[in-house]
Amino acid sequence: MKFPRRRFLQLALAAAAVAVSPRSAPALDYPTRPVRVIVAVAAGGGADIVARLTGQWLSERLGQQFIVENRPGGGTNIGTEMAAHAPADGYTLLLVNLSHAINATLYEKLNYNFSRDIAPIAGIVSVSNVVEVHPSVPAKTLPDFIAYAKANPGKINMGSAGNGSSSHMAGELFKMMTGVNLVHVPYRGQGPAMTDLLGGQLQVVFATTPGTTEYVRVGRLHALAVTTAMRAEALPDVPTVADFVPGYESSQWYGLGAPKGTPAEIIDKLNQEVNAALVDPRMKTRLADIGGTMLPGSPADFAKLIADEIEKWAKVVKFAGIRAD
Repeated sequence: MKFPRRRFLQLALAAAAVAVSPRSAPALDYPTRPVRVIVAVAAGGGADIVARLTGQWLSERLGQQFIVENRPGGGTNIGTEMAAHAPADGYTLLLVNLSHAINATLYEKLNYNFSRDIAPIAGIVSVSNVVEVHPSVPAKTLPDFIAYAKANPGKINMGSAGNGSSSHMAGELFKMMTGVNLVHVPYRGQGPAMTDLLGGQLQVVFATTPGTTEYVRVGRLHALAVTTAMRAEALPDVPTVADFVPGYESSQWYGLGAPKGTPAEIIDKLNQEVNAALVDPRMKTRLADIGGTMLPGSPADFAKLIADEIEKWAKVVKFAGIRAD
């Protein structure tokens, strides 16, 4: 039996395409089932908000559910270890944040190596911390607060969301660069710390903007400065710490990662979709509402951000002599 020449060429080209790109097929129709996005902190915080907004966007764009799964505990290490040891097939993702960069040096022994075991996909957004003080603190500006702290060493309680959290590390960087002596009081999450700040048991918290700016707007807390290099859109009248402490910068940031070995085609597809979200007017508005600044870029760009942050915060961990609980 003889094949027509045209039919033979069609079959040959199809076979050649399969031979030269064996990894393309899984990515072309990815995802074919629900994807879980592990968030290694409790529900309700900034990480959870960003994960749910991003998951909703990816669900709508890719036609499968991206289900947020909160796995708090161990300073984000429980959820992160789960993600690091998951199959590298694109169906388990991790909401990556500043804590992962800090934990790389904060903990001496972990059952995973973040830089080795998690592949960066895309940055999503960064948010500022805000130096928020109780109204009883006699300081209306950041220089006033620095002077007050220096006049009262060891008498000002600084709450945080826990050892190694962004609120803790922003405060430690502030202490390192100004020479003030603030007493760190760690909590199990930012919510309980804010409750005690509102009640006057704490005097200051370097709080992340999601969920805290409303206290400033209604006058229950006073915002002295934001920790990012630029002013926050959510609090445009509040100066930056760097306006008074040159070189100071601290921000909480969020992105997506996957177990190392996840096919590059899947990572690239997810990266493209996240970047599409960051230029979508609806998504930009939602992220701006929580004080966010977009972090568009390639997987390599996000990998560089993580590496730079690991190096930066290792110095603060060493200076402050912080040890994991």
